Amino acid sequence: MSVLRVFNFWMPLAATWLMMSVEGPFVAAIIARIHDPMFNLAAYGVAFSFALIVEAPIIMMMSASTALVADRSSFFQLRRFAYTLNMIITGLMVLLLTPPIFSLIAERLIGLPHGIVLLTHRATMILLPWPAAIGYRRFYQGILIRNNLTRRVAYGTIVRVVTMGLTATAFFFFVNIPGAYIGAAALSMGVTMEAIASRWMARHIVRQIIGDRSECSASTLLTTRALIHFYYPLALTSLLTVGVNPLVTFFLGRSPYPLESLAIWPVVHSFVFAFRSGGVAYQEVGIALLGEDGQGFRPLKSFAGILAAITSGALTIVAFSSLASGWFHAISGLPQALTSFAIIPLRCLVAMPALEVLLSFQRSLLVQTRRTPLITWATTIEVSGIAIMLAIGIGLISLPGALAAAISIVVGRVCANGFLIGRCPRFADHSEETSTISANSLCK
Repeated sequence: MSVLRVFNFWMPLAATWLMMSVEGPFVAAIIARIHDPMFNLAAYGVAFSFALIVEAPIIMMMSASTALVADRSSFFQLRRFAYTLNMIITGLMVLLLTPPIFSLIAERLIGLPHGIVLLTHRATMILLPWPAAIGYRRFYQGILIRNNLTRRVAYGTIVRVVTMGLTATAFFFFVNIPGAYIGAAALSMGVTMEAIASRWMARHIVRQIIGDRSECSASTLLTTRALIHFYYPLALTSLLTVGVNPLVTFFLGRSPYPLESLAIWPVVHSFVFAFRSGGVAYQEVGIALLGEDGQGFRPLKSFAGILAAITSGALTIVAFSSLASGWFHAISGLPQALTSFAIIPLRCLVAMPALEVLLSFQRSLLVQTRRTPLITWATTIEVSGIAIMLAIGIGLISLPGALAAAISIVVGRVCANGFLIGRCPRFADHSEETSTISANSLCK
C-alpha cells in the first residue's frame, strides 16, 4: 500500500468532516446577524454542548462498525447494541430537559444569567433528535467505510450541510424567532436527513451482509460481553472528550469577561475544527487500512506526518495574519470588539490540527489491536489536564475565559499524546508485532 492509496481513501472522509466544520461558522454567522447576538450565541453554544455530551456514548459507533461488522452475525449484534444505546441516550436527553434538572445545571452549576436559561432550554429541546440520529448514521457510515465506499459518506454529509443551510436560511428570512432556535433547528434537520441518506446508500451492502447465511467464523462471532468489553472504553472516551465542552462552558461562565467568552468560544472552536477535521477523519482511515498484520503502518505514518504539518501550518498562517480578523468580523459577523477578543485564543490553538492527526493515528492503532482501554486512559489524562489548567488560568491567574480555555485544551492534548507515545504498536516488523491481540479476543 502506498501513501497515495491512503490519500485517496482519506480524502472523502476529510471532505466529510470539513463540510461538517462549516456548520458551526455558518450557524454562528446567522445568529450573529439576528437581534441580541451575544445572548443567542451564548445560549446556542451551551445548548450544543449539552447535545454533544448526551451523544458522547454513541460517537465511536463508526469506529466500532468499521472494525467489527464483517458478516451477518456481527451486523445484527452490533446493530442491536447501537439501537439500544440510541434509546438510552435519548431518554437521558429527555431527563435533562425536565425544568428542575435543567435549571439546576444551567443556572446554578454553570451560572448562566436567568434570561439566557430559557433560550438555552428551548434550543436544547429542539436538538432532541440529534443524539439518536448521530448514532444511527454513524453505524451505517462505518459499514460504508469498511467496504471502501468512503465517497458515499461524503455524499451523506452533502445532504446534511445542504439541509442545514436551507433550514437556517429559510428561518432567517421568513420566521421571526431567536437565533439560538434557528441554529438548533438547522442542526437537527441536517443530521436527521444525513442519517436517512446514509441508510439508503448502505442498502446494497446491508442486503449482501444479511443475505450471506454462511456459517460465521470464530474470528467474527461476537458475544454481547465481548462487544461491551470492546466498546465501553470507546464510549467512556467519547464521554470524557465531549465532556470538555460543558467543562469549558462551566469555567467560562465564571471567568473574567464571561459573556464575551461564551459568545466567541463557539466561533473560535468551529473555525479551528475546520483545520482539525482532516485529522479527525484519520482515525477510521487507520482502522480500515492498517490490516491485521500492520502492513499499512508505514504509509499511514508517513501520510500522518504530512497531514499534521500542512494543517497546523495553514492555521498558523491564518491566525497570525489579517485573515483571522476578516473571517471573524466580515464572515462570522462578530462585532469588532468580539473579533479582537477572539484573536489571541485562536493563536494559542495553532498546534491543535497536528495534535489531532497524531491522536487519531494513535487511536486507530489501538482500536485495530483491541487495546481500547489505553484510549480511555489517555482521554482521562487529557480531560484532567484541561480541568487543572482551567482552574489555574481562571481561578488563580484570572485570565480571560476564552484565553484560559485555549491554553488548557492544548496542554491537555499534549499530555494525552505523550501518554500514548510508546504505548502504541509500531509494526516496524510485520512478524514482530501482529494481531496477537486480535479479533479473536472478541469471540467465544
